[in-house]
Amino acid sequence: MFIGIDPGRDKCGVAVLNQAGEIKFQEVIATENFSEVIKKLCVEFNLELAILGDGTTHKAAEKILKNFLPVKIVDEKHTTEQARKLYWKKNPPTGWRKFLPTSMQVPPEPVDAIVAEILVKRFLNL
Repeated sequence: MFIGIDPGRDKCGVAVLNQAGEIKFQEVIATENFSEVIKKLCVEFNLELAILGDGTTHKAAEKILKNFLPVKIVDEKHTTEQARKLYWKKNPPTGWRKFLPTSMQVPPEPVDAIVAEILVKRFLNL
């Protein structure tokens, strides 16, 4: 099992995936709860590796993660755009929004957890 992390100042995207890329856990968490959430997920899912995006606060996140797991840093380039597209694929617009191109819409919730999913899939070449 792998954990993907999109680190941020206020919030982090977290996703746990297996080798086949199936999502077992996916959530946006408060950065202040990062350490306790990681500890809980390590036990719950028997994690073997953390896949960490090289964005905003990755050095601080890496320092915490190394207490629990080996860490692999992955390039985050274009993951937010990919996450927005994937968000709309998973959650197609309804009502009047379905008539607007999704490229012109902003998802109504943070996509950080989807970025974390993309980071793991990028690492696994899925």
